[in-house]
Amino acid sequence: MLSNIDMVGRLLAAALLGSVIGFERERLVWAAGMRTHMLVCVGSCLLMIVSAFGFADILGRPNVTLDPSRVAAQVVSGIGFLGAGTILLRGEVVKGLTTAASLWAVAAIGLAAGGGLYVPAIATTVIVLAILAGMKPLEERYRERRQRHDLRIVARHGTLTIDSLRGIAGPCASKLRQMVIRQCEAGSRDEITLCLVHVDRGAFDALVERLRKHEAVESVEAMERQTTGRDPDA
Repeated sequence: MLSNIDMVGRLLAAALLGSVIGFERERLVWAAGMRTHMLVCVGSCLLMIVSAFGFADILGRPNVTLDPSRVAAQVVSGIGFLGAGTILLRGEVVKGLTTAASLWAVAAIGLAAGGGLYVPAIATTVIVLAILAGMKPLEERYRERRQRHDLRIVARHGTLTIDSLRGIAGPCASKLRQMVIRQCEAGSRDEITLCLVHVDRGAFDALVERLRKHEAVESVEAMERQTTGRDPDA
C-alpha cells in the first residue's frame, strides 16, 4: 500500500505533466486548455491509484477476486466523451481532432503516473509536446502544397483564351484542373474561373501578380479552400 505522501506525489506529477501539454493547447486558444488537460491527467491518476490500491483492505478474503486493471481500462474508453466535445464541424472542415487526441494521451499519462511509471509518463509528455508544437511547421508546409486555389478573373471579351491563359500560368499550367470562360451579360467582358491544386503560396502569388499586370485583365479575385476536411488545429 502506498503512503499518503506517495499518492500526493503521483497526483502532483500528473498535474504537472498535464499542464505542460495543456499549456500548448491554451496558447492556441483551443476549447480544451491547460485546466482541462490538468483535470483529465489528475483524474486518470487518481483512478489508477484507486484501481491498484483502493481495494487492498478486502483482498485476501474468501471468494473475493479483484482485477486492478478494470477501473483503469474504463478510463481509456470513458475519456472519449470529453474528446468528442472538442470536435467541431465547421463547413467542410473538422476542427478539434488534435485536441481530442491530446486529451486521450493525457489520460494515458495520468494512468502511468498513478501506476508509478514516472519515466514513461515524462517521456510521453515530451513526445506529445514535440508532436503538437514541433510538427506544426511541417504539417502546414505539407498542407499548403495540397491547397486548392480558385481564381475569378474579369477581362475584356475575347482577349483571353485557354491557350493564352496557360501561357500566363507558366509553371502553374500543369496544376490547372478546371477552367471556365463565361461571357458577362453586358457582352463586353468575360468572367473566367480557374481552379488550381497542389500549388504553393509563392507560385500562386506570382500567377496572381502576372494576371493583374495583363492589359486585358480588369480584376482578379482569389478564393481559397482546403481540398480535404482534415483537422487544421495545432
